[in-house]
Amino acid sequence: MSEMNQFISDQLQWLIPGFAILLLFILIVVLIQGSKLRSVRRKYDAMMSGTGIEDLESLLIDLKNQNEMLVEVQQAQKVGLEALQLKVQGLQGHVALKRYNAFGERGNDLSFSMAILDEHGNGMVLTSLHSRDNSYIYAKSLQKGESQYPLSPEEKEVTTLALRRT
Repeated sequence: MSEMNQFISDQLQWLIPGFAILLLFILIVVLIQGSKLRSVRRKYDAMMSGTGIEDLESLLIDLKNQNEMLVEVQQAQKVGLEALQLKVQGLQGHVALKRYNAFGERGNDLSFSMAILDEHGNGMVLTSLHSRDNSYIYAKSLQKGESQYPLSPEEKEVTTLALRRT
């Protein structure tokens, strides 16, 4: 039995310092992890300060709700923008004007033809013929750049010019 006691005491000689070193190592790891945890906590507190929200889960839910609202608003704006684009295409924004002397008399170019068209060539040609004695005004409707009434060369020219404008 004395040999057994001797063996145990020899092992305890190594075992106690080994446990002390192990405990010291564990203490160092705990201190390092505590320091990292405090740093993360400070960053978390700084992020959450001023939001009025107490925890990260509430913040994430709030951000998700805000994102969903923004998506809905964006969809509504997209629909509105598409409607405006369709409306703008229908506007008669292609305009061309040509002044000329209709009767070859001496004088200025007081006669004119003006085409007012939309994207599809729909609209009208307005022509004013001026002579010494009278002035005449004609309006001719256009569908896809064509009129049911004969167009003069000047009217055809302003129609072509108006359709080329973007």
